[in-house]
Amino acid sequence: MPSSEAFDYVVVGAGSAGCVLASRLTEDPAARVLLLEAGGQDTDPNIKAPAGLGLLFHSEVDWDYRTVEQEAAGRTFYWPRGKTVGGSSSTNVMIYARGQREDYDGWRDEHHATGWGFEDVKPYFVRAERNNRHGPPAHGTTGPLNVEDRPYSHELSRAWVDAAADWGLERVDDLSGTSPHGVGLTQVTCRDGRRWSAADAYLRPALDRENLTLRTGARATKVVLEGGRAVGVTYVQDGAERFARAESEVVLSGGAVNSPQLLMLSGIGPADALREHGIDVAVPLPGVGGNLHDHVLAPIVWETRDTTDVIVDLLTPENLQMWAETGEGPFSSNYAEAMGYLSVTSGASRPDTQLTGGPTAFVLSGDEMPGRPVFTMNATALQPGSRGRLTLASADPAAEPLIDPRYFTDPEDVSTLVRGLRAVIEIGEHEPLASFLGRPYLPASADLADLDDAALADHVRSWSGTSYHPVGTCAMGEGEAAVVDPELRVRGVAGLRVVDASVMPSVTSGNTNAPTIMIAEKAVDLIRGFRDL
Repeated sequence: MPSSEAFDYVVVGAGSAGCVLASRLTEDPAARVLLLEAGGQDTDPNIKAPAGLGLLFHSEVDWDYRTVEQEAAGRTFYWPRGKTVGGSSSTNVMIYARGQREDYDGWRDEHHATGWGFEDVKPYFVRAERNNRHGPPAHGTTGPLNVEDRPYSHELSRAWVDAAADWGLERVDDLSGTSPHGVGLTQVTCRDGRRWSAADAYLRPALDRENLTLRTGARATKVVLEGGRAVGVTYVQDGAERFARAESEVVLSGGAVNSPQLLMLSGIGPADALREHGIDVAVPLPGVGGNLHDHVLAPIVWETRDTTDVIVDLLTPENLQMWAETGEGPFSSNYAEAMGYLSVTSGASRPDTQLTGGPTAFVLSGDEMPGRPVFTMNATALQPGSRGRLTLASADPAAEPLIDPRYFTDPEDVSTLVRGLRAVIEIGEHEPLASFLGRPYLPASADLADLDDAALADHVRSWSGTSYHPVGTCAMGEGEAAVVDPELRVRGVAGLRVVDASVMPSVTSGNTNAPTIMIAEKAVDLIRGFRDL
C-alpha cells in the first residue's frame, strides 16, 4: 500500500455534487474532508464567459468521451463531460431547471426510493438557490447557487417566444415551476452575467477552512475495501500512487460515467463482466453501469435574414470588453436563451417534450458549425425509454469506459422527437419569428413542412446530439437492479455512498444540474443522520 493519510470523508470528484458535499460537510469543523478531482483548476477564461462554452468542447477541461457506435443511428456520439473543478457545472449550458413533480414522485413510487418524492426534495432545491427574481415558497433567495435572468437575450429568442405563444403555447413566467407547461426565456446559473458553477457557489468559499483539502490532477483508481467496508481510495497524482484513508465514509461523485467506472475497477459490479477483465469480484452488483440513459437534442436550423448571430456577428472585442466591465452584452448569452415545455403525444398527462434553442448554431452534434447567421431550435424527448449500459474497456483505470446509451432502441423516442420537430417547424411559420427565418440549413429542404415523418426520423438519427444529461448508472431504489439504497449507500458495502446524477433511477424532465445539486444537498443530511430539512 502506498503512503497514506487519513480523513473522515474522502469525496471523489469535484463536480456539481462533490463541491456541495465538500462545502456542507466541512461546516462541521471537526469533519476532515479530502476532495479529489482528476482535472485541474477551473482557470480557463472561457469557463466564466457564458458565450465561451463552445470553446470548452474538446479542451483540457473536457473528458471528451465518445459513445460506442449506436446501432439505431449508425454512428458514435460525442459526450462532453467537465474535467475540472466544478465538473460539468463549469462547462454546461447553465440552464436552471428542476424537472417535474412527477419525476420525483416516480422515484418514490415506481423505484421505491423512499424519501425522494417532490415534497421531500423541494426544500433542498430552495436551500441551494439564490434566485434574483422568484422567491419563497417555491424558490430560495439566500442559497449559494445564484440563478438569474440573463442580462442579454437576442431578438430572435424573444421572437421565438412570441411565435410559440402565437402558435398556442402559454407564456410561463417560471420555467422551473412544479410542472411547467409553456414557453419563456431561460434562467441561468450565472451571477452578474458570469457563469456561477458549483465551484463558485460552494467550494471556493470553503477552501480556506483548515478541515478541507482539495487535490487536483488526482485520478482515483480504486476504492479499497477491508472486511466488507470501504476504508479509503487509491489515486494517482503527479505520477505517484497515493492512498487516502476514510475513517467515516467514501463518497463517489464522479458522475454517470466515472462513478460506475470506479466501482467496477474496485470489484463492485456485474460479476461476469469484472472477471472478463481479471478483476476480483468483491461485491457482485449487477446494476452497476446499467440503466444508462440520456436526453438527446434533435435540431432544426434556419439561415436568418435582417438580424444577427451571436457567434458570427456579436462576439467582438468590443463586446468582450463590455462583458468584462459590466457582465452585459452578447458574451453573457448561453445560446440556449429560449425554452418551452409541451405535450406532443395524444393523451400525455404532462409535458413530454422540451424545446431549447437560440440565435446561433447551437449543438449540431457538437461537430458542425455553419459559419453563417442561423437560428437553432432543438426538440428533446423528456422521458426517454431507451436504456443502455456503461462497461469497462479494461482493468486500466486510465482507459476510457465503453459508453453505450443505446439511443433510439425504444422507437417511441424517435416518434416523440419527430412530433417535437413538427411543432418546431410549425412555430417557425408564425410571426414575428417567420420574418427573420430564411431557407432551412438543417435539414436542407426547400420546405420543412413537406418533410414526412420518415424523413424527420432519418434526420433525428443523423443529427441528434447529447443534451449532456446522462444518468442512472448507479440507480437508487430497491431490488436487484438498484446500486444504492434511498440513503445513497452502495448495497453490500459499508461506508460507501454514491452522490451524483448516476443515482437518478430515471432522468428528470429537463436539465439535470439543479437536480444533481439538490441530490447532494439532501445527501449531506443523510450522511449527518438527518432525515428531514
